Amino acid sequence: MNSKSVTTTLAAVSAALATGVASASGFQLLEQNASGIGNAYAGSAAVADDASTVFFNPAGMTHLKPLEVSLGADLISPSYKFSNSASANTPAPLGSNGGNAGSAAVVPAGYMSWGISPDFFVGLGVSVPFGLKTDYNDDWAGRFQSTLFDIKTVNINPSVAWRVNDWFSIGAGLDWMHMKAKYQRYAAVVNATTQGTKITLDASDEAFGWNAGVLFKASPTTDVGLSYRSKIKQKLTGDISSTQQVVLPNGDASTTITLPDTFILSVKQQLTDKWQLLGDVSRTGWSSINDVVIARAGTPVQTLDAAFDDTWRVALGANYLLNSKWTLKGGVAYDQTPVKNSTTRLAAMPDNDRVWLSLGTRYQLTPNSRIDVGASYLVIGDTDIANNQAAAGRGNLVGTYKADILIFGAQYTLAL
Repeated sequence: MNSKSVTTTLAAVSAALATGVASASGFQLLEQNASGIGNAYAGSAAVADDASTVFFNPAGMTHLKPLEVSLGADLISPSYKFSNSASANTPAPLGSNGGNAGSAAVVPAGYMSWGISPDFFVGLGVSVPFGLKTDYNDDWAGRFQSTLFDIKTVNINPSVAWRVNDWFSIGAGLDWMHMKAKYQRYAAVVNATTQGTKITLDASDEAFGWNAGVLFKASPTTDVGLSYRSKIKQKLTGDISSTQQVVLPNGDASTTITLPDTFILSVKQQLTDKWQLLGDVSRTGWSSINDVVIARAGTPVQTLDAAFDDTWRVALGANYLLNSKWTLKGGVAYDQTPVKNSTTRLAAMPDNDRVWLSLGTRYQLTPNSRIDVGASYLVIGDTDIANNQAAAGRGNLVGTYKADILIFGAQYTLAL
């Protein structure tokens, strides 16, 4: 199979499988490889030990062998269970708690890196940087605010890297991202007719961004990586439809969302021949998402008042070389939510701060191939919501979510 066929296959698989499920805060997906899961993605911009560095820091390609391919997939299983306390949908019946709004999904990723010369590398990545899905029972208490919210993305990322000297490398890439969004809710509470009318927004767009990074040796045992991924402005277009045309006829729809930028500072420290320590600090510019205005035929019909804040994530990990075949991994991380408080928390995205607890291992199959596996449990505290949209007829949703997320991943790497 040639490189073009590989690229086409990866893009098709990503589009087919990547039903959105957020694991990091907001609706960001950190699972751009499976090799980093075991370390809670600590050291992501400094590790540079497989072709997935194309995403985290393209400068890291200069640390790889002349040809490397990494293929992997992660299973993400979130749980979001709402318990009502003081919600009101007057004059409509209140309804149920909605069941488990989370659903499991597979997130694939694939990367290739080629050494054109000893100091110049090119690479290609196909991944899913953002995704989210919440899916409630149609009779739940918050049905006038959201019953389904589904975001899917596929990103194709060609990159280049240059080894300036033995201790310093730079890299950069172009990002082409396809985004698709689907949002469903029931019509605002007015009368018995509108209460049974489900409205669906279905829209998509393609847009460009960029990423860049540097990797340098602060000492013979210390690697430091810095990387940046730009904002990407998506102007989504599609249609709004409803189950009752008398209430709301179908029509063209549009909305605009600026996906956040991310800055990462990472360190990899070789403590001994067997022990390696990893650290990570990252900032995500979620404040780029404030009010998401949904328009029908050019006229605003609803605003999702997100009012996000920028967030920070810190991670610490370690690797232990057990023997020539096995490496053991561990990591912890703290990940802030962009949601300001319970009054701005959306039923479509009941996000909160989370703590990552991660374990993993690497097995060297042959001198040129290996397998990485990892698992993370994301601890999320009780999440309150008090989103009052009664003035718009969408009810006052008040209650608490119980939530957690499980992640399992596996990756195969070939290095020649």
